Amino acid sequence: MAFNSIFSWIIKKRIHQIDLFKKYPFEVQQELFFKLIESGKNTLYGKNVGLDQVHSYKDFKHKIPLQKYDDIVPWVDKAVKGEMDVLWPGETKWFAKSSGTTADRSKYIPVTKESLENCHYKGGKDLLSLYYTQNPETKLYSGKHLVIGGSSQNNPHNSASYIGDLSAIIVENLPWWAELKRTPSKEITLMKNWEVKLEKMARSTMQEDVTILTGVPSWTLVLLHKILELSGKKNISEVWPNLELFMHGGVNFEPYKKEFQKLIGSPKMNYVENYNASEGFFGIQDKKGGDLLLMLDYGVFYEFIPLAEYKGVESSQTLSLEEVELGENYAVVITTNGGLWRYIIGDTVTFTEKKPYRFRVTGRTKSFINSFGEELIVENAEKAIIAACEATKSQVKDYTAAPVFMLGEEKGCHEWLIEFITPPKDEQKFNFILDETLKKVNTDYEAKRQNNLNLKAPKVHFLNPGTFDRWLKSNNKLGGQHKVPRLCNDRKIIEEVKEFMKIDVFS
Repeated sequence: MAFNSIFSWIIKKRIHQIDLFKKYPFEVQQELFFKLIESGKNTLYGKNVGLDQVHSYKDFKHKIPLQKYDDIVPWVDKAVKGEMDVLWPGETKWFAKSSGTTADRSKYIPVTKESLENCHYKGGKDLLSLYYTQNPETKLYSGKHLVIGGSSQNNPHNSASYIGDLSAIIVENLPWWAELKRTPSKEITLMKNWEVKLEKMARSTMQEDVTILTGVPSWTLVLLHKILELSGKKNISEVWPNLELFMHGGVNFEPYKKEFQKLIGSPKMNYVENYNASEGFFGIQDKKGGDLLLMLDYGVFYEFIPLAEYKGVESSQTLSLEEVELGENYAVVITTNGGLWRYIIGDTVTFTEKKPYRFRVTGRTKSFINSFGEELIVENAEKAIIAACEATKSQVKDYTAAPVFMLGEEKGCHEWLIEFITPPKDEQKFNFILDETLKKVNTDYEAKRQNNLNLKAPKVHFLNPGTFDRWLKSNNKLGGQHKVPRLCNDRKIIEEVKEFMKIDVFS
């Protein structure tokens, strides 16, 4: 109890600094910008592009190219092999195997000491700091914190470093105050076999006094179901009566929220979203029910590309934070203390407030369908899925969608593969609400659907339970931060899933 009080006092001291960047966002970003330039100018990359000649943001935009992962591979390869001062001063000892879908080539994002301590860990501390401020009577640190982590492995090119999921890197290097309360053991948390891991994790934590859960919603649900199965309890509150916080990220939480509320069964439970990617920690839900606060002093300098004008690395024009507008979709560009320079991370956001800057993640630059001019983004799809679930009292586990292209005189449409936790009793109603909600939230989609002008009604398949997990496992992508791609503008993924299961659907 004494430790909980001391921790509460210490962590609240951070609130003053958060208030400062909320009040002076541009000044904080400008100061950070010049610190990054100073740190990077004598690296191999900095010398190659002339960072020492950058004296303003205008210089930066003019001299330093935008980059995607393929552009930084030669530099990352040098760092992976142990070369010093490549993208950031010193040696980089950790490389986060990128999350995401089933890309053919794994991405290794450098994680430096500075980015681990001053970005990722700082974000975790800030989330708790904000939570303690809003909930002064909380006793989170009187119990255990259950972290659902990934796995890591030694770097085959340099024994002094290792590669793994970001969550595994974080667990491997946790500060004492976090490791003291974490459960289960590292031996279990970092296991590679997810099916075995979840069983062991459930058995080893059932008797603990868990107060915090942290992880990706989909995998956390699997763990909670396993715990109920093994314990024979009706809900998680009977297992962990002091559980009060779930810190989640990685996917939109709304489609999963009702299932969590049902399984946990406690009115005192709180859910806080964070945006912590392999490339950096970017946002925290700092008020209940609100959008994400953009964290401006984590060693990340932000730029944004209007999605309507996005043309990749060659000719896209960026805007500073000061130039963004509310309600517009932007591709995010970052320069970080992890050695990423003008890096397009692939996520898209829209700002909902400017004082302070709050935002929502709307999707991915590659996760959309626009084969017929409908410009369907993940945010549209999520709203439609939620509406269809609410109308049919169902619960979706995972889904993916892609276009069915026009063939001869045949109209095109969208094809959806959906796996449920609780299937709808009225499948036709689910499909109808899905289509109608897409029309309401996306006028381009509505125009193309009018009188079946370009698009017919969606073709929806309901998958057998476990389909996506088996498909991910076949691609060696089961567990960790790997996710099923929501929307694709081609049919590669959807055909692979259908071929893998031989169109194993029950509708």
